[in-house]
Amino acid sequence: MSKISIIIPTYNEANNLPLLLSDLSIINRELEIIIIDCGSKDKTIDIANIYGAKVYKSKQKNRGLQLNIGAKNAEGEWFIFLHADSRLNRDWLKKIKLVLKDDESYVYSFTFQIDSKKIIYRFLEILVNFRSYFLKTPYGDQGLLIHRKTYFKNNGYSKIPLMEDLDFIKRLKNKENLRVLNFPIYTSSRKWEKTNIFLQAFNNWKFRRRWLKGESIKTIYLDYYKK
Repeated sequence: MSKISIIIPTYNEANNLPLLLSDLSIINRELEIIIIDCGSKDKTIDIANIYGAKVYKSKQKNRGLQLNIGAKNAEGEWFIFLHADSRLNRDWLKKIKLVLKDDESYVYSFTFQIDSKKIIYRFLEILVNFRSYFLKTPYGDQGLLIHRKTYFKNNGYSKIPLMEDLDFIKRLKNKENLRVLNFPIYTSSRKWEKTNIFLQAFNNWKFRRRWLKGESIKTIYLDYYKK
């Protein structure tokens, strides 16, 4: 099997990163784990080193830039981009190996699932997975599996601090090659716990609409983190 590079951007993820890295460390001989940190003030980098990850630093708090740094330093033929608060099933690599036998031009995201038993999150999962299957617009918290040739052919992630996932999907030359894997990635519910999830979804939709209409990403970024 071609070597896989797992690329994870971080900023103060000491509480979440050990869980993801423990999922990956069981099989890390078949993986290259890359952490790109943008100035964490907690133990994020120490944790990454303990688990044997390769650590790179970004001078800017800019997720698009971080992901690009990771890709440019990755040695694997396939990249998997993950958020630090994600979790994976124990048998995920076995299933991924079957996928890697397919056409390398395919781009995959995981089925979206939230790590909470609250019924309200099941509705959000349905909406997100519908959007991913039928509208071909997966977001960054669903992960992304892509061959390195396809990644660089599509010029990789833009060096922007927000909307980098939507920007990349929008620029894919062949969206028909987008696929959703039939097994889940588990996403932390933390960003929805402090607010009403439907209000959060509506606010996110407004930010996306502003970006699609051409508003400055800097202005949107400031408003997003001010809310």
